[in-house]
Amino acid sequence: MAFYIKEAAEKVNLPTHTLRYYEQEGLLPFIKRDENGNRIFDENDLLWLELIVCLRKTDIPLAELRAIVELTKEGDSTAAKRKQILEKHKEKMMEKQRDLDNAFIKIKEKIGFYDEIEKKYHKENLSF
Repeated sequence: MAFYIKEAAEKVNLPTHTLRYYEQEGLLPFIKRDENGNRIFDENDLLWLELIVCLRKTDIPLAELRAIVELTKEGDSTAAKRKQILEKHKEKMMEKQRDLDNAFIKIKEKIGFYDEIEKKYHKENLSF
């Protein structure tokens, strides 16, 4: 099945200008065009876009995505290098997750502190 840019953008929940930007940045080198020059996306392109969206949500740098694309173009012999890029990114994500977990603990503690202040305030104001 083939999709034009608007349909592809809707399927991956991105604006069309973002897809054009990704193509400009070299992240979509396999996109075909019809006789009028319109971009044509197939199922594999959508799967790749879904991966890009996922990785961008984790703040992977465009340079790392570009490196993966360039290695992909070279073929299966580069799978280990691509895997290494993702493993390194995964480590960064795990570190960020630890930081977020610590932040959630601090926030939860602060909310508990405010809960105690509110209870004390309400108790004092009800006892007159």
